[in-house]
Amino acid sequence: MREQAAAAILAGDLRAGARLMRMLDDREPGATDVLRLLYPHTGRARVIGLTGNPGSGKSTLCSRLVGHYRRQGLKVGVLAVDPSSPFSGGAILGDRIRMMEHAADPGVFIRSLATRGALGGLSRSTSEMVHVMDAMGYDVVLVETVGVGQDEIDIVRTADTTVVVMVPGMGDDIQAIKAGILEIADVFVVNKADADGADRTVSDLRGLQMLLSEMPEWMPPIVRTIASRGEGIDLLGEEILRHGQFLTSSPSRAERERARAAFVVTGLVRETCTRMAHRWLTATADGRDLVAEVADRKRDPYSAADRAMLQAIARPPGTEPRGS
Repeated sequence: MREQAAAAILAGDLRAGARLMRMLDDREPGATDVLRLLYPHTGRARVIGLTGNPGSGKSTLCSRLVGHYRRQGLKVGVLAVDPSSPFSGGAILGDRIRMMEHAADPGVFIRSLATRGALGGLSRSTSEMVHVMDAMGYDVVLVETVGVGQDEIDIVRTADTTVVVMVPGMGDDIQAIKAGILEIADVFVVNKADADGADRTVSDLRGLQMLLSEMPEWMPPIVRTIASRGEGIDLLGEEILRHGQFLTSSPSRAERERARAAFVVTGLVRETCTRMAHRWLTATADGRDLVAEVADRKRDPYSAADRAMLQAIARPPGTEPRGS
């Protein structure tokens, strides 16, 4: 069954890909088994991340980039990470609504994701869904983060090229660099460049660039756009392409790929360990006793956490002897 699902996805079957993405997001059994089969066929798509403050025009910019790549005959996937609905826990779908102009294009697939409490501006399933779109044969995958500002830095571990979108008059640039948002930029975009203060924003960015490194391997270009009118989009596409070419020839490419792999593996380990420890603490008598000891101040939570992790790995729920 999983072999059939993987074969369908590799053949570009949209329904099979969408089904697997839903299963991955819901953490359904068997989903990762299919992803294991797909993983050797990934690594071909260009992954472009867009991040920045809410209201900076990321969604409009993303939609314009979709059009830019479609005019080149490329298939485009979009992962729009939305805040979780406080009622259903699902994505609010605002970004997908703003990209409706591409809804009828068979060469474009747009998927909204809810953060579901994940930090870093991304959903916990984002990198997995990038792999699915990659395996489906999409040439470019655009990842638009939720837009919470200073927690956006996870995108650098998912995207090949990270585009940081800023607009005139939105906050303190110095505060932005303190938050780490500017250090992750491969390309800066000053959107709404027809607004008052655009020249100052560009000037501030150029000054702040100098603080990042005296001799950087890559100096992020600054592109002015007016996404609402489609201005500056082709230039942005050229700069993204130039960064991709730089990565191909960069001696740090292998190091960057290893850092990305370490980030993904670490996240999976963290999630697996958390799930196993929680099950042991709640589903076993020993686990519940341990929780009670912490609640009664008979044991500190740090040693309890160490024991819970060891016990969860050594004796999964249903297999542990009583009184260990």
